[in-house]
Amino acid sequence: MEKKHTTENRTLQTARIILRPWKEADAEVLYEYARDPRVGPMAGWPAHTSVENIKDVLSADETYAIVLKKTGEPVGSIGLMLNGKQGRDLGDKGGEIGYWIGVPFWGQGLVPEAVRELLRHGFEDLGLENIWCGYYDGNEKSRRVQEKCGFTHHHTEHDVKCAMLDETRTEHFSRITKEQWLQ
Repeated sequence: MEKKHTTENRTLQTARIILRPWKEADAEVLYEYARDPRVGPMAGWPAHTSVENIKDVLSADETYAIVLKKTGEPVGSIGLMLNGKQGRDLGDKGGEIGYWIGVPFWGQGLVPEAVRELLRHGFEDLGLENIWCGYYDGNEKSRRVQEKCGFTHHHTEHDVKCAMLDETRTEHFSRITKEQWLQ
């Protein structure tokens, strides 16, 4: 029987944050951060224009709200896409992490903290062997997060179609294996 991956009742925690499934009530807060043009376009998606744009994202398996323990406020999102979800062949034991956080929370180390916990979850709870992450040219914040979390550059692809923005970009891919993570 195939193992179903879902965040339905799963909550992950670190020292400062809780990673929990999104609730429909979070859509308003998420929209306030996701509409900022400094957030989405650097990650390959347009700034959101309405709360309705957000709701499809909230229901994806292994997608979590990044919630501050101190305030209970959702401030960003992180997800682990499993094989085939992004149109890439990640292998049977592969996943790909994607993340973003609202501008007021940039530079506080919250995303690396969330990524480290999702790596733990992917390797320990889901039995993954490889986890990938990518960033487009110019997204230095994302590159630094990946380096801090132990990812190593794997390859670069030029002329990648960024369909949501109708652009062509250069995308860099990094990977961490379970063995590297365990070191």
